[in-house]
Amino acid sequence: MLAIRLPAEVEERLEALAKATGRTKTFYARQAILEYLDDLEDIYLAEKRLEDLRAGRSRTRTLEEVMERYGMED
Repeated sequence: MLAIRLPAEVEERLEALAKATGRTKTFYARQAILEYLDDLEDIYLAEKRLEDLRAGRSRTRTLEEVMERYGMED
């Protein structure tokens, strides 16, 4: 369960969208959170990977190395 307070303008837009489409405000809030959460997770993983590369805890692989490892050679 999650309760959030939205600025009046956002609440009004959400209400109008819900009425216009026959969906609930909860549906759109959930969709927005899920989509944004996917983006945040991608950003976090990319930043962590970059940090690991810079600290020497990880290294890059060439396309050829990846293709060979997964049996994707020509």
